[in-house]
Amino acid sequence: MIQRFLRINKKWAILLPALLLFSCENKIEEVQDLGKKRTGVEEGVQIESYMSEGGVMKARLTAPEMLRTQNDTPRTIFPKSLQVIFYNDSLKMESHLFAKYGHYLQNDNKVFLRDSVVVFNVKGDTLFCDELWWDQNKQIFYSDKPVNVHKKSGENLRGAALTAKQDFSKYSFTNATGNLLVGDSLLPSNNDSTPPPPAQTPAPSPVQ
Repeated sequence: MIQRFLRINKKWAILLPALLLFSCENKIEEVQDLGKKRTGVEEGVQIESYMSEGGVMKARLTAPEMLRTQNDTPRTIFPKSLQVIFYNDSLKMESHLFAKYGHYLQNDNKVFLRDSVVVFNVKGDTLFCDELWWDQNKQIFYSDKPVNVHKKSGENLRGAALTAKQDFSKYSFTNATGNLLVGDSLLPSNNDSTPPPPAQTPAPSPVQ
């Protein structure tokens, strides 16, 4: 069972009385307009959110700002970037995600990420893309937009779409292109001057 915990900077509790006092000093029309604009919207700063499974922390999300709406489709918006660190069962980092924008769809349990999306794992593989979905139920990433993966070995892979495990340990492309490194053992050596063995001619059949 996946559980989530949210922590919001406590300074909001300190600022709340001051904000209420400030509102009382404004015109009643301005206060009413402000209430209409923010109806059903919760705000927070310096967000820390944790996702656990079976009592073990699996991910930690941080963001400078959060907006949460409670309309027909509840949505949590991170308008000024977010970062997510994924952990294994030993609480060691498996992968790290960054995006300049993201929003969480509560009913679908999915996170949409866009604008300079980067995901890298402990092996040194790094994914770059403009848009990415994170399906928390299936624990996968996927995108139907062009993606680019730089591998630590020097390979550069591109694809028209991608599906990857949440820890980014495995991934697959659609219409993949790019350069692949070939091991030296598969290439002919320039110093190898040994001529190939002569072709063997089958022995003649004995005359009866």
